[in-house]
Amino acid sequence: PTMNNTSHCSREGSSHCEAHKPVVGLYGISGVGKSFLLDRLKRELGEELFNYHEGSAVIADIVPGGLEAFQSLEGGEKACWRKQAIETIRRTSIETGKIAVVTGHFMFYSEQGALETVLTESDLKVFTHILYLDEPANIVWQRRQQDTQKYRVELPVRAIQQWIEAEKTSLRQLCYDHSILFCLVPSENVVGIKTLLLDFQKHDETHNLSVAMDFLDASMRFSHTNLIDTFLVLDGDRTLTAGDTGDMLWRAYKPRQNDVTPLKAIFSSHLRYSYAAFRQVSLLYEQSFDDDEFEEICTRVASSVELYPEMFSLLCYAQSKEHIGAVIVTCGLRAVWTKILDKIGLSHKVVVIGGGRISDGFAVTPGVKAAIVDRLKEVYCAYVWAFGDSPLDIDMLSRADEAIVVVGDVSTRSQSMETELATAIDSGRLRARQLLLPEGIPSRLDAERLPTVRLESLMSSIDFRFCVFHSTDTNAAKLLATATRDARISGPLLREAHRRVGYYLSITHLSDLLGLETIQIPHVQGHTTDGFQLFQESRTAIIALMRGGEPMAFGVSDAFPNAMFLHARCAADIEETHLKDRNAVILVDSVINTGKSVLQMAQHIREINTAIQIAVVAGVVQKEAVSVRSPLHAFAREGNFNLVALRLSANKYSGRGSTDTGNRLFSTVHLA
Repeated sequence: PTMNNTSHCSREGSSHCEAHKPVVGLYGISGVGKSFLLDRLKRELGEELFNYHEGSAVIADIVPGGLEAFQSLEGGEKACWRKQAIETIRRTSIETGKIAVVTGHFMFYSEQGALETVLTESDLKVFTHILYLDEPANIVWQRRQQDTQKYRVELPVRAIQQWIEAEKTSLRQLCYDHSILFCLVPSENVVGIKTLLLDFQKHDETHNLSVAMDFLDASMRFSHTNLIDTFLVLDGDRTLTAGDTGDMLWRAYKPRQNDVTPLKAIFSSHLRYSYAAFRQVSLLYEQSFDDDEFEEICTRVASSVELYPEMFSLLCYAQSKEHIGAVIVTCGLRAVWTKILDKIGLSHKVVVIGGGRISDGFAVTPGVKAAIVDRLKEVYCAYVWAFGDSPLDIDMLSRADEAIVVVGDVSTRSQSMETELATAIDSGRLRARQLLLPEGIPSRLDAERLPTVRLESLMSSIDFRFCVFHSTDTNAAKLLATATRDARISGPLLREAHRRVGYYLSITHLSDLLGLETIQIPHVQGHTTDGFQLFQESRTAIIALMRGGEPMAFGVSDAFPNAMFLHARCAADIEETHLKDRNAVILVDSVINTGKSVLQMAQHIREINTAIQIAVVAGVVQKEAVSVRSPLHAFAREGNFNLVALRLSANKYSGRGSTDTGNRLFSTVHLA
């Protein structure tokens, strides 16, 4: 919220905040080196993107009589001028479209030896980031001694240390409470401070989402996505493993006696699980570890993580299937989860989308998780299964084609998930099932709202593929299709070509799909012998979708002469009496473009007879009509539905007038 214009607007209540740019405070106790750092930043970063303000200089400019007059004022009057000063800085930022970098004071040491807070409510409304210059007390003492141009209260090192700690503790909490990003930085680390400022300049929720999507796309380029039509999108902590890797990292870094880790302090604050909260976590890692330390502690944490055996099996299963991909989308550390996958040998095909540090470029928020599911569905045309365990996963789960709530032991599962789940399910926003790890533990909600699924059943469902039997690349298909595509052929000759296609598909594919049965036939030598016909052929119905499907349907009838033959222009033409005692239905059409007509027929048949086997026969099927995201594919998941085609085509062209298949078949081009 500190950098997103809309959310900052609600925080600040300003009508001008649409143009608002980040306002970054450089804070630290008097004498730490804020002014020196500001001058250096101005020289090295330049003024194209940034405005630089010495807080005391702004006050001197606006107060009649300057800084000396300001110093003589009472506390309330000073606060009023400080408010005007920060408002002046904010307006300048809006007018110039630049980020304001401002030196400021949080507390002063009074002559009486007490710490006096001078930060105002206006400061807390305007500042979006505060970088606190964190230096050892003895270094600050030396700098104060060497600066003879400013008068400062003489303080021992111990008092300076107490002052620094008081400021860090109080200012950090105030920032959390007011959605201001806070980071401790050494004043000597100018390179790091410049990196942060440049990041603040461009980073908001829109940028964050864009970078995350770019990272996903880059990862997909190396993941054989041309073969993948099904993706598993999995949360990391408490979904793949019972533990929380972020919590494990902080306990490994600095073991504590209580349960309040730095992460919990952030997420239990006013920030909650907002975009700003996850950015604050990134800054926390930034201030706590250098690159080598971070790498070492991530390696340590990864080595101690054990996946749920069931989830390990699921990931192995996905890796073994060419058409299934897996993406771990974690609000935690990408570095840790990448190392976990390396350790267990699953990094070849499983992609990790996560952040952790500023250098990662983005943070994973609940919105990013949901957007990744959307992108896999819309851009990569994949069927998506999502796995999550907490309220942070609700949006991701609700966007997926199939949602699985992973339920761990009562002692480790999310305590707030129950209420969030119930709300999402009862409102119709989410349909999900639950996977208990291990089996036998108490489930969430009830079996009606959140049915339980077993891993074996889950794997079988994930592996489902709509089997389309076709002869696209065969020589037979090339020969048969030639006559159907020849613009010179129409009328009886074209109908005969379609009839031959229907017969070929029947004996080549339908006979395998529906099966054969043995019958006794008289042999030419005078005795009986075994013959074959379609399984329960007399209980099969051939339905020609009028009018283009009729010639091909006659070819199917030639192959299966004992099957009932029926014409249907629309679903209503198929009545319950037609399907009585039928074992299978063969729907025949010459061309399937979107699959809408065939689907309507199939759905109507399924409503009449839920168990009947449905097979569709067509000459040409447009590939998208049977893709993993197509309505036909979704219908096929219900079972007993298959499709047979002479060839699949990527061509989306639909015939009109003289090119319409029906007109060509029946010589009615002149009527079009």
